[in-house]
Amino acid sequence: MALHPPDPGGIIGHEAILELLPRLGASTLLFSGPEGVGRRRVARWYAWGLNRGFPPPALGEHPDLLEVGPQERGLKGMGEIRLEEVEPLFAWFATHPRERVKVAVLDAAHLLTEAAANALLKLLEEPPSYGRIVLIAPSRATLLPTLASRALEVAFAPVPEERLYPLTQDPELLAYAAGAPGRLLRALADPGAFRARMEKAREVRGASSWRRLALLKELFADEEGIFALYAAFRHLPRALLALEAAREALERYVSPDLVLARLALDLET
Repeated sequence: MALHPPDPGGIIGHEAILELLPRLGASTLLFSGPEGVGRRRVARWYAWGLNRGFPPPALGEHPDLLEVGPQERGLKGMGEIRLEEVEPLFAWFATHPRERVKVAVLDAAHLLTEAAANALLKLLEEPPSYGRIVLIAPSRATLLPTLASRALEVAFAPVPEERLYPLTQDPELLAYAAGAPGRLLRALADPGAFRARMEKAREVRGASSWRRLALLKELFADEEGIFALYAAFRHLPRALLALEAAREALERYVSPDLVLARLALDLET
């Protein structure tokens, strides 16, 4: 089975967005939407297109593309982008591009610390004429209002399931992907890790209280763990509501220990 999508540039879906982006003149864009749907890949496509023309001939590293993101990722409410990770943007934008346009992609912009956000705000207020900034976040509401007000939002939705059929038609894999090609490709590229993750998620259903909590801590320590739980509990609406409530609480930085203890009780069968 091929592990690479058949679509140009490796982008699955989002045709309307690809048609829109070349016409946008805003210096700062917000790519909002669920994790894994393709926002980062489209941001790279956009950077290449600004420099080589649309549609761009290739994707990959480019001297006028800089990507910044948190060093720690996960759903534990612990990852963040600090000031020292944002400061290099100023020196980078101080020099002219080698081709046409410099594009900085700031992943997980909702995890900016207050100091980092304040520093970035200065750049958003006075961007260089040859610069573009792409913020990536779950939604406009998750950004600080001062940043959100200076960005034009481009909303990404989950990709329809049938667009993923060339990659797999396995119901569990499709449920795990939940319309996110990136997540599906990672599972296909490392089937052993996917199976291990799903075994833990399925074990949660019949586990004792202490074992259930331990499994949840393991699964939530992995960015992909919650999606394994969604797949394992996809036929149990009450459990899905509990998982969504836990995920929202973690995004609000509620204590992970409290959130998972409550979730362990909610998933008790």
